[in-house]
Amino acid sequence: MASLFLVRYGELALKSPPVRREFESHLRRNILDQFVREGITSRLRADHGHLYVEADDGERARQVLRRIFGVTSISAVEEVSSDRAAIRDRLLALAEPRLVPGTRFAVRARRTGSHPFTSQELARDLGSDVLERFADRDLKVDLTHPEVELFVEVRGPRTYLYFDRSPGPGGLPLGVAGPLAALVDGPRGALGAFLMMKRGCRVALVALPSGEPYVRETLTRFDPRARVTRTDPDPAAWGDCLALVANETRADGVVLPLSVDEFPAAREKWGDRVLFSPTVGFTDAEVEDRWKSVAALAQ
Repeated sequence: MASLFLVRYGELALKSPPVRREFESHLRRNILDQFVREGITSRLRADHGHLYVEADDGERARQVLRRIFGVTSISAVEEVSSDRAAIRDRLLALAEPRLVPGTRFAVRARRTGSHPFTSQELARDLGSDVLERFADRDLKVDLTHPEVELFVEVRGPRTYLYFDRSPGPGGLPLGVAGPLAALVDGPRGALGAFLMMKRGCRVALVALPSGEPYVRETLTRFDPRARVTRTDPDPAAWGDCLALVANETRADGVVLPLSVDEFPAAREKWGDRVLFSPTVGFTDAEVEDRWKSVAALAQ
């Protein structure tokens, strides 16, 4: 049975209409590209601020969507009509196995479009329906620290019911910003490349031996199309290699793991290209902590 996911991409929705349409187009292409590479059959549709992805393999689809730049979060959803009785009946059926005796719960309702009820009225009424249906379970409404949250998102004639959110990497879709080349020597270099990818840059990865696991196990899972070049740890060798890759990919800039001042000889090889060092302000402990979060998303 196919699974349906609601995909949120918050920052994109704030752009002007022409820019938003372009970014959304990149996002859809990136999702479909990753699904094709994973062999997952999928169908996409959209409304303002959301994508809806229907996939035959729900668990694998969730894992892929969590690695798509631009996606802020995803939820597996049940779709029903926006008829009040239809929403109530399906929500109660889905909630029944989750609401064990004594559970503290909350109904979170949002509404877009014209309907004979407000979001607050819908949440209040559905909460009352839950208490009435499961009166023998001693349930408690707790809007601050609930154990179970019942989400109801009414969008025009269709309503989506769900119970949790899985985070995505956020940022902007790959391809909306200029290409870069990055030196990956370990977690610091890998995090720097990731942060620039998150801003929409396609990044060609130049990996030292110490950086290869970070490229292979994590970064290429966020961008399977990324060019990967292996190089020798000698500064002269990797400096030449990085310059060559930057030239061949027509990169707008080069990403380094530390301050650009630490590479004065290599800097001359890159001409007028912009040099980025996005992790220069992080301590090693901060880099390790942030990288753990990135690696978790890649799984």
